[in-house]
Amino acid sequence: MIVELGHFALILAFVVACLQAVLPMIGAQRNDPVLMAVAGPASVAQFLLIAFSFGALTYAFVTDDFSLRLVVENSHTLKPMLYKVAGVWGNHEGSLLLWVLALSFYGATAHWFGGQLPARLKARVLSVQGAVAVAFLAMMLWTSNPFLRLAFPPMNGHDMNPLLQDPGLAFHPPFLYLGYVGLSMAFAFAVAALIEGRVDAAWGRWVRPWTLAAWLFLTIGITMGSLWAYYELGWGGFWFWDPVENASFMPWLIATALLHSAIVVEKREALKAWTMLLAILAFGFSLIGTFIVRSGVITSVHAFASDPLRGMAVLAILAVFVGGALTLFALRAGQLEAKGVFAMVSRETGLVVNNLLLTVSCFVVFIGTIWPLVAEILWNRAVSVGAPFFNAAFMPFIILLAIVLPVGAVLPWKRAELGRALRPFAGALAVTVAAALLAYALTSGRSALGPLGVALAVWLVAGSAVDLLQRCGRGGLGSRLARLTRLPRADWGRATAHAGLGVTIFGVVALTSWAVEDIRVVKPGQSYDLGAYSVELVGVHDEAGPNYTARVAEMRVTKGGAEVGRMFPAKRTYPFAGMATTEAAIRPGILGDIYLVVGDPQDGGGYAVRSYLKPFADWLWLGGLMMAFGGVLSLSDRRYRVAAGARRALTAVPAE
Repeated sequence: MIVELGHFALILAFVVACLQAVLPMIGAQRNDPVLMAVAGPASVAQFLLIAFSFGALTYAFVTDDFSLRLVVENSHTLKPMLYKVAGVWGNHEGSLLLWVLALSFYGATAHWFGGQLPARLKARVLSVQGAVAVAFLAMMLWTSNPFLRLAFPPMNGHDMNPLLQDPGLAFHPPFLYLGYVGLSMAFAFAVAALIEGRVDAAWGRWVRPWTLAAWLFLTIGITMGSLWAYYELGWGGFWFWDPVENASFMPWLIATALLHSAIVVEKREALKAWTMLLAILAFGFSLIGTFIVRSGVITSVHAFASDPLRGMAVLAILAVFVGGALTLFALRAGQLEAKGVFAMVSRETGLVVNNLLLTVSCFVVFIGTIWPLVAEILWNRAVSVGAPFFNAAFMPFIILLAIVLPVGAVLPWKRAELGRALRPFAGALAVTVAAALLAYALTSGRSALGPLGVALAVWLVAGSAVDLLQRCGRGGLGSRLARLTRLPRADWGRATAHAGLGVTIFGVVALTSWAVEDIRVVKPGQSYDLGAYSVELVGVHDEAGPNYTARVAEMRVTKGGAEVGRMFPAKRTYPFAGMATTEAAIRPGILGDIYLVVGDPQDGGGYAVRSYLKPFADWLWLGGLMMAFGGVLSLSDRRYRVAAGARRALTAVPAE
């Protein structure tokens, strides 16, 4: 009964979304307050209905309702409860329901916290959100219905993909979707402003919190996904330029550019057309990512579906919304006149350079991701684009971005003197050069990438400190440090995020430049050296889990004769899913990780063992968390809240 009510609630949500998409837009065009007022209650009703539907599907998974086809294909009675819940979104249909739940949540939030928005703008924003919901709810009901029943329910299910039965994957998709879908708010604000033909400082202030929230969740989601790839896939890496990884990274790059571009619109009323275009492209790339994950046109280790019909549905949504928005942008571009002018050396120019580097790097990733598909269609050739291409084509833009970012953050608006702006960075530059020379000396000149990465990381962290000190005014160091506590949280957030990027770069460079790898066959009782450590395979035994069996290796790690610890890498077999997974054993440390993987037994006896020393691995994810925390700090600043910005700007953007 609950499941049927959930299905009915989903259908009713589609009807409400249709009303939300049409009536407020007509009301805004006619300046009819009654029709415009429909937008808010409709957005809340849609959210509550979809939330109930999502709860009903969760209930079906938790109670092992095998009359639902989706539960049969993605669950099992012996599966732990956490993964039964995660199984709700560990598939195409359920993840799409989570997608529209996040979409409706953003719409309802815009109503709850957008009370100070001009009535016509708010109505149009919620109408666009409703239109996007109509498209995805229609796709779900007609091609991806999660509530389809089976005439003859089986006694048990087929279990979920074992790779997804992991705590990281239980929490990673919800954060990622909150980021993906959050970009629809920037898209809705852009389309609403284009319809009105008016973009000003108030619009820049309104759109920034929504973009920042989406960027924040996307940062957390990508960081968690990278950590999952590190410890779950057993390949010893953290990022493989997999198409699904790229699908989340591309909108993150565009969203980062949009955040910085919206600052120029808010402060100087410049770059209006460019910011509109970025808002459209950010949501467009999130739809492209959805297409990559769900169409099956590109093979990935963790894609959701391989149904061409579903892929065509996403492609149609992409064409209608992004194509329609770009057409509207072309028609309205002449009205997006920039009021603020600026010199070649200014903060505006620094933000333009920032935007260009981020956007070009995004398109480099996009080309590398879709090139195998293009090559197959045009030349019928199977082409693989891997890490060498992405590293060679992507890295130069990130290096340039890291160099210009600290300086651009402290340049004055409108006009600046480069020499005067660089003067406070003398100490930061000296520390950067010293750190690079030290890294070169310690690594015996093995790789130029290591010292360069250390230099970029230190430059970003030191530059963030200079940024904060510069905002404390003049005077002695003591008085300036005292003023640090009174700086707005947005300033702390920006500096923390920029420093987090530096820490992430350091983690990436350390892992790729100084890692130690050892692959060999080891018999029980044998030991081998791994850097400064000695590793002994004590023995191998079998274990039984709730829905799997495992071959577990006990490995003793010593250093200088003293035992460091015992590690237990394993190979799991999931009989109901018919798959095996590799469970790496990791001993984390602030200076690096010991990473051990046990493989299959060998013909001559013994087991294939892969061992790694991963220097400063945890710094990579620490940097990601720092960037996310910087977003939280900025979002908590009163000036960045929608209502606070709207109160100040009501006179700038009237309701008429």
